[in-house]
Amino acid sequence: MLFKDRMDAAEQLSENIRVSRPKDTIVLALPRGGVPMGLLLAKQHSLPFDVVLAKKLVHPSYAEVAIGAMAEEGTPILNPQITVEQNWVVQEIERVQNENQRRRKLYDEILEKQDLTGKDVIIVDDGIATGMTMFAAIAAVKAKQAQHITVAVPIIPQETFQALEQQVDQVTFVEVPEYSLGAVGAYYQHFPQINDQEIQAILKDSDLA
Repeated sequence: MLFKDRMDAAEQLSENIRVSRPKDTIVLALPRGGVPMGLLLAKQHSLPFDVVLAKKLVHPSYAEVAIGAMAEEGTPILNPQITVEQNWVVQEIERVQNENQRRRKLYDEILEKQDLTGKDVIIVDDGIATGMTMFAAIAAVKAKQAQHITVAVPIIPQETFQALEQQVDQVTFVEVPEYSLGAVGAYYQHFPQINDQEIQAILKDSDLA
């Protein structure tokens, strides 16, 4: 067990963050678990904060298995190693599009949307399993013409870490274990799910929102 909870992980992760252009750097969190962590990093480094919305496309029989992922205003990224019926893929894409739109309305009530053009962007999440959601988020940030992209996640499987290094300018982490424990929650003593109401409360209590 590496972390007591998300705040402990964020504190450890923050020690490894290096910001070379503070006036041109933005923290983007992946909801929901990445939001409290991203807020802490943004506060500690005095950076503006927003979210990047991306969700996994799930397998019809195994909801924990990602067949791909999709970010808002992005195109679907599919896992070539998993094959499912095309009708299911179409349904999943529509579901995720609707969910991203719903969440964007929620966050736009509280956060000021950030222009990423020419900016250094730090994408934060509480952990990575397959990495599909993160890769979808990276593609969306690249499409918005960010200048430099850092992925900041406390724990990353070795194979995913190597793939991330090929996708972004920098990967910041606490540990890249040689052998993955599988679920992200296995690295946390306390790892509760966070609902939309809790996220709204966290954001409203933040002086960044």
